[in-house]
Amino acid sequence: MDLIDDEPGGSGPGNTPEFTVSEISGAVKRTIEGEFSYVRVRGEVGRVSRPRSGHVYLDLKDDRSVLSGVVWKGKAAQLETQPEEGLEVIATGRLTTFPGQSKYQIVIETIRPAGQGALMAMLEKRRAALAAEGLFDDARKRPLPFLPEIVGVVTSPSGAVIRDILHRLRDRFPRKVLIWPVAVQGAACAPEVARAIEGFNRMTPGGALPRPDVLIVARGGGSIEDLWGFNEEAVVRAAAASDIPLISAVGHETDTTLIDFASDRRAPTPTAAAEIAVPVRRDLLAWSEEMQARLVRAVTYRLEVRGQRLIDLARALPRPESLLDGPRQRLDVAGDRLPAALVRGVQVRRVALSETSGSLRPAALRARAGECRRALGALAPRLAPALDRSVAQKRDAPGAAAGRLSPRPIRTEIARRGERVSDLSRRLDAAFAKTTAVQRQRLDALDRLRASLGYERTLERGFAVVRGDGHVVTTKAAAEAASGLEIQFHDGRLRLGGTSPRKGAAKKGTPEQGSLF
Repeated sequence: MDLIDDEPGGSGPGNTPEFTVSEISGAVKRTIEGEFSYVRVRGEVGRVSRPRSGHVYLDLKDDRSVLSGVVWKGKAAQLETQPEEGLEVIATGRLTTFPGQSKYQIVIETIRPAGQGALMAMLEKRRAALAAEGLFDDARKRPLPFLPEIVGVVTSPSGAVIRDILHRLRDRFPRKVLIWPVAVQGAACAPEVARAIEGFNRMTPGGALPRPDVLIVARGGGSIEDLWGFNEEAVVRAAAASDIPLISAVGHETDTTLIDFASDRRAPTPTAAAEIAVPVRRDLLAWSEEMQARLVRAVTYRLEVRGQRLIDLARALPRPESLLDGPRQRLDVAGDRLPAALVRGVQVRRVALSETSGSLRPAALRARAGECRRALGALAPRLAPALDRSVAQKRDAPGAAAGRLSPRPIRTEIARRGERVSDLSRRLDAAFAKTTAVQRQRLDALDRLRASLGYERTLERGFAVVRGDGHVVTTKAAAEAASGLEIQFHDGRLRLGGTSPRKGAAKKGTPEQGSLF
C-alpha cells in the first residue's frame, strides 16, 4: 500500500502532499492491524511488568529481535499460564501500534507454553523457588490423626474419584465426609482448590458444620496440562498454610505435582488416600480383642506368680510360738531378779541420804543467815535516797512534757475536721434537695397518672355512674328495686326520686363498682 501516490505529469518536492504526524500514525496503525489481525508468535518471555492497573506488559524475544506485548486486565485474569521471565511460550493475539511512542506491539489474547519441555522447565523453576522459601520442609509437615471423625474431600463431585473414596471409607471405617466441589482442571481449578482448602480451615471446630480432622485433595490421572492447576503457586501455598493435615492424591502413582511436596502425606491414588486417612475397622476390633486377651492372660499370670511367691515366703517365716520363747524367758529372769534389785536400791538411797544429812549443821545455817542480814543492813541506808531521786524524776517528768505540748496542732485538726463537716453538710443539703425534687416529680407524675386512670376522666367523655340507696347500681333489676337513683356526671350529681341526699353526698369519690353508659 502506497501512502503517497505521485501525481501524473511531474514529480518533485513541490508536488508531494503533506501529512500530519497523526495521519501517518493512523495510516500505519490501520495497515499493521489489517495485515496482522490474528497472529501466533513463539518466543521467550523477557521483561514482565505488572502495574497496579492490572494489565501485564512483557517482551517476547528470540536471539535477534524483541517484540513488545501487552495483556489487558480482563484477559490477564483468564490466562491459564501466567507469563514468567525465561519461559518459552506461544502467544496468540493481534499486532497494533502505539502512536505515543512510535512503536508496535502485540495485544495478547492467550498464552501457552511452547511444548512439554517448557512446562517442565517452568515447573522445575517454580518448585525450586517454593522450596527455597521452606514450603516443602519436612519440619512443616503435621502427623495425620489416627482415627479422624470428619474427613474433608476437595475434588469434583461428578467424577469416579469421589465414588472410589466414599466406597473405600465405607469399607474400611465409615466416617463423616464433607465434600467441597471444585473444578479439577482448566483455568478455574487453581483458585477453586485454594479457596476450598482455606474454606475448610476457616470452619469452627465443633460448630454447626464442624471442621474436618483431615483433608484429601484428589483427582484422577491425566496429562501434565490437565494436572497443571495443582502446580499453581496459590494451591501450593494454601496446602502449606493449612492447619488441617492434608493428603494429596492427584493423578496416578507416576504423576507428581507441586501440591504433593507441600502436603503432609502423598497418596499414589485417591483410593490409597482413603486407605491412609482411616484404619480398617475389622483390624482394629481384632487388635482390640487380641490386646484384651493378652491383658487377661498377663494379669492372670502375674496373680499366679505373686501367689506362689507369697506361699514360698510364708514357708521361710518362723512360727509365732518360737518368736515368743526368748522374750518370755527374759521376762521370767527379770521377774526373779526384781525383789532383790528393789531392796538393793532402797539401801543405796538410804546411805546417800545419811551422808547428805551429816553435812547439814545449825551453826552453818546461822552463819549463812548472819551474812544475809549484814548484806541487807548495808542496802537499807541506800534505799531512802534512791526513792527520793525516783520520786523527784517522776515529779519533773510531767512538767517537761507539758513544755513540749502545744494547742496549735489540736486547733488545726479541729479546723480541718470542721471544714470536712461543713463540706459534708453542704453535700447533704444538696443531695436532700435533689432527692426531694426527684421524689416530688415522681409524686406529680403518679398523681397525673392517677388522674388519667380515674373514672372521673371517663365521665368527661359522656359516661355516668348510677347509685341507688347509697350503692352503685349495675343492673336494671337493682335500679327498679331502689327507692331512688342518683346519677353522677362529670360536673355534678342528679337525684331522681326518693329522699334528698345527705350533706356531702354530692362529693366525688371512687366507686367500688361503676356502671358507665
